[in-house]
Amino acid sequence: MSCRTITIVGNGDVPEGGAAVIDAADLVIRFNDCRSIGKGGFRTDIVAVCNTGRPALSMLGGGRWKTSEAVRQAREIWSVRSGAKFAALRADMARTHPDLDDLCDDYTTGFEAFARATGRRHRVIPMETHERLDRDLALFEPAPYVVPSSGLVVIADILFDFVQHGDDVVLAGFGHSGWEWHPFAAERRYVDALVAEGRLRRLGQSQSSDFSQGA
Repeated sequence: MSCRTITIVGNGDVPEGGAAVIDAADLVIRFNDCRSIGKGGFRTDIVAVCNTGRPALSMLGGGRWKTSEAVRQAREIWSVRSGAKFAALRADMARTHPDLDDLCDDYTTGFEAFARATGRRHRVIPMETHERLDRDLALFEPAPYVVPSSGLVVIADILFDFVQHGDDVVLAGFGHSGWEWHPFAAERRYVDALVAEGRLRRLGQSQSSDFSQGA
């Protein structure tokens, strides 16, 4: 099987000239409302959604997300958060973060119904990916956090279960900043370690760059 370029596009800044490179990839994954569209290219094969809490309710609650250019062209919708994982978090969240009482509300069935009605594949990233990611992040001494970012969960999912030998996994639009309860500093260190190992690269970095020996 031929090697693929898999580009994961976050909603942060994309380098000048990155659009054409992103659109030339074999597979492009974007997130939620796909704010990366435009300067970050237009091709969208998969939209990965935060399927719990307010972001999910907002996407499903109106027609703007469902009819957006990125969502219209996507052939798959991925729900990033395992309903079982977030159900297990609910009791602790009520104690430690009562202001986030809706974080664990699960809207996976809404995305599944939308995908089915529009002839797309729907997939839920497994709970095991999230739990393995939590263990890996612990090596980078994160500050107290609630959950990893959706972007990091997708990166982990691609590297754990999806990538094939020889695939080129490229990141664009990842600034590693945002919601205070994601461990962004540790996430940056985690991604930098993966880059150093040669398991992925950031947009603009050569595939044959000087990765650490033994990568």
